[in-house]
Amino acid sequence: MNRVHVLLMLVAGLAVPGCAQILEPTPLPEAPVSSEDEAAAPTASEPQGERGPAYVETSELLLLESFPVQVQLQVTGALPTPCHALKWEVHGPDPEGRIDVVLFSVADPNLACIQVLEPFEASIPLGSFESGSFTVSLNGEPAGTIDL
Repeated sequence: MNRVHVLLMLVAGLAVPGCAQILEPTPLPEAPVSSEDEAAAPTASEPQGERGPAYVETSELLLLESFPVQVQLQVTGALPTPCHALKWEVHGPDPEGRIDVVLFSVADPNLACIQVLEPFEASIPLGSFESGSFTVSLNGEPAGTIDL
């Protein structure tokens, strides 16, 4: 091997670790979340950072065969970059039967990241219902109705 090859390997070896993200362990929650609290859980993931968009392509309400009926909102779309993490908030149902889902992303603004869309698919639990009529919105847009 000549000196040029050795120099190129050394430069490449120094450049690759500079692109890596250091991951720290996520602490475990103090108390487990019960299935009743799951729909009220504010997020699907733990990363914190600057709030950003989540681009929704499709959404569909799923009624699981159980009693009481468990309802999920199946969503596909894209995040702004691979460094963004998908998060959501579920509000409701309110006395009028409205369930509002807010879908967004978070990312560390100090992290350098490739600028390419990152596809996602998520099942968002909306709760368990024995009977009733509910309207579901996703980021302020109608996502469907539930009639039990």
